Amino acid sequence: MKLSELSVYNPITIQCHDNPDADAIASGYALYAYFQSMGKDVRIIYCGRNKIQKPNLLLMLENLNIPILYIENTSSFCEKEPDGKLPGLLITVDCQYGAGNVTKIPAQQVAIIDHHQVEIRDVEKSEINPNLGSCATLVWSMLQEAGYKISDTKLGTALYYGLYTDTNQFSEIYNPLDMDMREALPCEKSLITLFRNSNLSLKEMEIAGVAMIRNIYNDDYKYGIIKSQPCDPNILGLISDFFNQVAAVNCCVVYNEQKDGYKFSVRSCVKEVQANELAAFLAEGVGSGGGHREKAGGFINKTLYEEVYPTLHSEAFFSERMNDYFDHCQIIYAKDYDIDITGMQSYVKKKVPLGYVDATDVLPVGTPITIRTLEGDVDMVVEDGLMIMIGVKGEVHPNIREKFLRSYEATQESYSEYKDHVHCKTAYEPTIHNRATGEVLKLVNYAKVCISNGGTHIHARELTERVKVFTAWDNEKYTVGKAGDYLAVQCDDKHDIYVVERDIFFKTYERDDAHS
Repeated sequence: MKLSELSVYNPITIQCHDNPDADAIASGYALYAYFQSMGKDVRIIYCGRNKIQKPNLLLMLENLNIPILYIENTSSFCEKEPDGKLPGLLITVDCQYGAGNVTKIPAQQVAIIDHHQVEIRDVEKSEINPNLGSCATLVWSMLQEAGYKISDTKLGTALYYGLYTDTNQFSEIYNPLDMDMREALPCEKSLITLFRNSNLSLKEMEIAGVAMIRNIYNDDYKYGIIKSQPCDPNILGLISDFFNQVAAVNCCVVYNEQKDGYKFSVRSCVKEVQANELAAFLAEGVGSGGGHREKAGGFINKTLYEEVYPTLHSEAFFSERMNDYFDHCQIIYAKDYDIDITGMQSYVKKKVPLGYVDATDVLPVGTPITIRTLEGDVDMVVEDGLMIMIGVKGEVHPNIREKFLRSYEATQESYSEYKDHVHCKTAYEPTIHNRATGEVLKLVNYAKVCISNGGTHIHARELTERVKVFTAWDNEKYTVGKAGDYLAVQCDDKHDIYVVERDIFFKTYERDDAHS
């Protein structure tokens, strides 16, 4: 759905969920500014039992001049209309029309813009992306697509704070679009500091204290679990930060129950457990999770949870998932691992068009860069001979020119002409961020086509359980393979061990019976 599809309506009412948070308010305010610039009769509202009372939100409304209206009685709100329905268009933001966390207001036309798991499926005009850290990011990306430039610092600050609060002070950011918005917005950082330091009430301080008294601790795997009373998501982060400072705790999960599911925060202080990967594991099939290696979080949708685990209470769920996480996983340190290739099949790389970029064609030697992909950020410095490879799903990895030329035939053809026809479409096109200047460049604009020359031979086997691989070139961060993926090792280097996702494997490799 595009904003241009909604611009045909007038008037337009933007509704935040009941008891709105900073993300809902920011998202509504951004849409308000956009439609107001289009000359529309537009307003932002919210309903529910209580008016906004949290000090940080009141400061946000006051300092950013956000004109949100509290509707206490929805019947009287609509009774002036001939059919009892709001005229024009009603847009629910950070929530879904008809869901349990938003008062349902009769309207002539309805649209949904949200970043939570899909609950409502019968509203045609819907833009829902549960992979984003905030609804503010989704609205920002839609504004970008509509050509609306955000130059107003107050609007930029609102969106920035919406993302800041919904990702536990950015510790749970894992989507590259979230990172792009954070870096692109004009923002008054002094106001963010003011809002942040008005976020904790005496009641919430008490909640944090009580929560830490009761905990589940597993001595074998050195993890802890805490269930908290309902509170602001940032309080979960505060509790988990404190809990993870206990000497005996290597990682922890702190969660609470909300009206529509379970919000949880994850912390880790050991490299063998990446908090973002653990968060995604906990939420798999019932929600979403991610963040950074040390700090992450997620949300479990109650509807999905009750379908999959109808008889399991939450404490048992988190305990079972944590035990499963540790019980069924092998850790490989490739640099020191003596791999047994007995029973492994030989494969050779297919002659599939891939992308390559000679980094020195983009930026000078010595430039510090960040390559941003859907899988995460990779920091490096441009060196002579640095080649950046783009795989069939948009995945990116570095190579060196000497090794590249042994394995690939380089052409001068534009990669962008191939990618949409040959490869899987990706939700995010990789970008290069010049850390010295802040300049952002699309990697595909510089990419050319290369084709395997048949010189890449590997041994590989299908995984039957999860594996974490610390590659020979990165002993601090692992990659994860799931059952069905493939564990591969280069034939000419027994310590060059890595994981290949199942669908990528069969797109890029074929059996090499001559070397079996």
